[in-house]
Amino acid sequence: MKMKALAPETERISRRRFCQLMMSAGALCLAAPSFALSPYSPLSPLSPAPGVAGQGGARPTVRLDARQSRALRSWIVRIAEDQIRRGPTPRWTHRDCAGLIRFAVAEALAEHDARWQQAMGLRHGLPPDTLPPDTRETLRHRWRRPDGSEGAYVNALGLVQENSIAIGRDALLARPADLLFFDQGNDQHLMLWTGRRIVYHNGAAPRPGDNGLRAVSLPALLRWPDTRWRPEAANPNFAGVFSLAFLM
Repeated sequence: MKMKALAPETERISRRRFCQLMMSAGALCLAAPSFALSPYSPLSPLSPAPGVAGQGGARPTVRLDARQSRALRSWIVRIAEDQIRRGPTPRWTHRDCAGLIRFAVAEALAEHDARWQQAMGLRHGLPPDTLPPDTRETLRHRWRRPDGSEGAYVNALGLVQENSIAIGRDALLARPADLLFFDQGNDQHLMLWTGRRIVYHNGAAPRPGDNGLRAVSLPALLRWPDTRWRPEAANPNFAGVFSLAFLM
C-alpha cells in the first residue's frame, strides 16, 4: 500500500467552537499558531469522573463485562477488517472515518442470524455472540450527541467526546476496537486499532480504483513523513487513544 497523505474526514467545525466544546467537557485547548489539544500525561491515563463518559457525556446505562467486551471488540474488528479486505458493503452508506466506526459497531450489535451472515458475506470463524437481545437493542444506533440527543448518527468529535473514555496518548495502550483521534485544526479524524494494524476511511469521495479505505501498520504510521499523523505524545495533533464507553 502506498499513500501520499492521510486525508481527514470532511467534518468541519470552527476552531473557536471546537475549543469551547472541549473546554466545556473538561479538556484544555491551546491557542497556538498550529491549533492543538493540550498534551495528556502518559503517566496518568485519562479516566472520566464518576458518571461521565468520554469528556462530558453521561455514562451509558449498559456497561459490558469483560467477556462481553472481548467478544464485541472482536466483532467490531472483524467487520471493519472485512470492509478493508473486500471493499465497502452496500449496507454501509455513510462512508467516512466516523461512518466506518458507526457501521462496524452497529453490525457488531446486530443479530447475527443466517440472514445477516448472508447479507454481510460472513459465515466462518465468527466471534461468539455474548450479548442478550435487550443489551444489543439498548446500545445499537444509540449514540449520544453533544446537544444531548441520541441517534444513529454522530460525527467524529461526538464519538470521542460523548461516547468514549480517553485512555492516553501512547498508542501502545490501545486494545482491539479502540479509536485513535487526531485533530488537525478545522478537521478531526478517527482511526481504528485492530490489534495488528490501523484501519480507517480517509473521508474522500470514492473514485475509480479508490474506495477511501486504508490500512497501515503502527510502526509505519509512527514513521509517517507528515508528522501531524503520527500517533505519539510528541505530536500535538494526536489527541490520544479512546475506548468506547460501554466496553471494558
